[in-house]
Amino acid sequence: MCEFCHKHGEGEKWYLQAKNYSEDLLSDLSRRKYIHDFFLNTEKKGRNVARLDDLNRLPAFVQAVVKPFIANRQKRTHYGQVLPLEDIEKIFGFTNSVVRLPCICRHVTVGTEQRYCYGISMEPGEETEMGRLIRSIGADYLTGPHTSGLETVPAEAALEQFRELEKKGLVHTVWTFLSPFVGGICNCDLDCLAIRALSKSYPSMYRAEYVAEVNMDMCSGCRSCITACQFGAIGYSIAHEKVTINPLKCYGCGICRASCGKDAIVLKDRSEVPAAANLW
Repeated sequence: MCEFCHKHGEGEKWYLQAKNYSEDLLSDLSRRKYIHDFFLNTEKKGRNVARLDDLNRLPAFVQAVVKPFIANRQKRTHYGQVLPLEDIEKIFGFTNSVVRLPCICRHVTVGTEQRYCYGISMEPGEETEMGRLIRSIGADYLTGPHTSGLETVPAEAALEQFRELEKKGLVHTVWTFLSPFVGGICNCDLDCLAIRALSKSYPSMYRAEYVAEVNMDMCSGCRSCITACQFGAIGYSIAHEKVTINPLKCYGCGICRASCGKDAIVLKDRSEVPAAANLW
């Protein structure tokens, strides 16, 4: 189990605990201010990720201090975890409201509206407290000429949208707004600021509670999973004409599984894979 599972989930998956989505957490004034600032200061996020290149040029002993400091700060404020589609389905099963909204990351990195982010709430009805808070901010990326604001989406329809995004290779992630409050689920790729930070060796989210594994007898060696993997965890054996998954690099998202036409890839509990059991 990851650190958040122990701190915020009582030893269970923290993102499956209804208490972490509660409106009581959202009523906290400091959290509301954080969310307000989060949606307003979009350009600052892009600059912060760009600065990581400068930090990576610092001496190793400085990085050894700076990187844990940044990670611990993020864990207290806005931190995420990768999760597969079956856990998304469980979340949609106990939350009462799902809204789709434009992605801040893509607004910063590609400058276009891409609706890959979903706000979730325990509050029933179309007009939730989170929705009211975001609408009150009036952020440009929500109110520009090419947006239609927030879209309330039935849970089953949202799940079908996630299935389609998974086929396109997007990784599902769940995110906090002042931990442990969970306010959103995103679909990430290399245009995502969090994955860009990971590529610069700065942790921004936990690996999933799972690790992917290949059934070598079923693998056809087509290599479609290699293209789908966002984390460079899959290789190919010329001698065996099969793919292999490095558990030390695998984030357990299941995107490779979705791309496999032979159903040769499964997700195993991370605790059952000794090499990756304590790697988050």
